[in-house]
Amino acid sequence: MGRKLNVAIVGATGVVGSIMRRLIAAERGNWGEVRLIASARSAGKLLQVGDETIEVQAIGADVFDGIDIAHFDLPDDVSAEWVPVAAAKGVVVIDKSGYFRMDPDVPLVCREANAEAALHRPKGIIANANCTTLALIPTLAALDEHFGLVSMSVASYQAASGSGKEGLEALYAQVQKLIGADRVGTETGDVRAILGEDFNAPFGAPLALNVVPKVGGWKDDGWTSEELKVRNESRKILGLPDLKVASTCVRVPVAVGHSQVVHATFDREVTVDEARRVLNAAEGVDVVDDPANMVFPMPIDSVGKGGTQVGRIRQSIDFPNSLEFFVVADNLMKGAALNSIETADLVRRELEAAQA
Repeated sequence: MGRKLNVAIVGATGVVGSIMRRLIAAERGNWGEVRLIASARSAGKLLQVGDETIEVQAIGADVFDGIDIAHFDLPDDVSAEWVPVAAAKGVVVIDKSGYFRMDPDVPLVCREANAEAALHRPKGIIANANCTTLALIPTLAALDEHFGLVSMSVASYQAASGSGKEGLEALYAQVQKLIGADRVGTETGDVRAILGEDFNAPFGAPLALNVVPKVGGWKDDGWTSEELKVRNESRKILGLPDLKVASTCVRVPVAVGHSQVVHATFDREVTVDEARRVLNAAEGVDVVDDPANMVFPMPIDSVGKGGTQVGRIRQSIDFPNSLEFFVVADNLMKGAALNSIETADLVRRELEAAQA
């Protein structure tokens, strides 16, 4: 048997980085060294990976020496600088930023849909899709395989933690500020008056007792970057370049867990029973669908869970080839950390087989 591979978490101090450390601790026996990497200001911090205490190292070219696989969780511009540096050292990089996702030489991998793509990485880089896309893909991949997906319309309700630690803390601060205000939210402008303009960040408007119909930056024709990611990334992962997609992404006052309403249309008529049978057998999908007893997916029940929960499955009344359903996933787990871990497992098995 060959040596155990060495793994790095780049961005180890962030919200997703903390989950990465917990997930790697759970599979610690698969790895040799676990190296924690972050910005220079975090260097020297001591963090736990299970029972191990590991010192954080500052990002730099030499820090990737001896590493086989690296998980990157950094802003786009920082990943753009450092991912190629790591890859040039022979490291297989799994990058969560948006910078490389649509590069034709970088596979965009979700194990439930295109696990084999992880084996073809000309640049030594594998991209992790956006958290909203990853919540959708396990259900869509299973349904597409059986019924042929033609188009979909998606409305997402995205948690504050999708904006990282800053977003989560902003929501908590807003809620705390509003506690005790009598009947707040029932008069014009009262929420804004209590919170003030300082609480517009980072969502562009108050999120507590509100929804904000903008996630990501503005793009042409009124679309947001998040809405275009749902379209473009779904097409690439599913291998459906002509898939018709409409998406509206909304930020909601939920801590963790992205929810999505999906109207999906297929090549042929599909019944609810057929869809439920397929989804029950699908990897990474948990069917939570007994609405008569108030059993359906909700963010508060998805927190910490690895898969995608799907429920409210209905055949469209006026569209026999279409289904309506509701999908929820922990945006920090399947939407980020867990998908990266699952992709790394595919690469680890490949590299271990090569050295056997």
